Amino acid sequence: MSARYTFTLESQERRRPLPRKILIAQNETETIAHVVLKLLAFLLFARERLQIEPRLHNDNIRFVPDLVQLDYELRPSLWVECGECSIAKLDKLAVKAPEAEIWIVRRSPSEAEHLRRAMEKQELRRNRYGIVGLDPTFFEEICTHIQERNEVTWMAGEFDPPTMQFDFNGLWFDTPFTVLRH
Repeated sequence: MSARYTFTLESQERRRPLPRKILIAQNETETIAHVVLKLLAFLLFARERLQIEPRLHNDNIRFVPDLVQLDYELRPSLWVECGECSIAKLDKLAVKAPEAEIWIVRRSPSEAEHLRRAMEKQELRRNRYGIVGLDPTFFEEICTHIQERNEVTWMAGEFDPPTMQFDFNGLWFDTPFTVLRH
């Protein structure tokens, strides 16, 4: 079953301007968890020209990113995958988008660590990937409170130390997350 979720956004952090509203479509094969991962990744990586699941008009890159920021020559400068992603795809992304920061957002630190170990085992390029592991209790709570129409007020988010603070549909969240590099 496919669905659409709208998020009215407000940012209290001057360095992180957010669009007034975003729409995230849940495709037939996706879970609510994947929608939430895309929302949280959008908030964490918010920047100018950040797009959700755009079709890239590049014959070399046949993948559809969960999130991407294109530079002015329409090359990916940031590529974010949410949830499950094959090691083969990540390896190809490092080649096909050589200038892009590549990030993967996972539901928990244990999932993030499992991915990092698999990348190490498959000998993926070093210093090319960042992995975010969310707090699993926080993540499950967000998933249970998502609605078709949602209100988000972003207060703060940092990668050093990794933490985010925001109001989601009237509930306050102040949560750490894990950042791994490979």
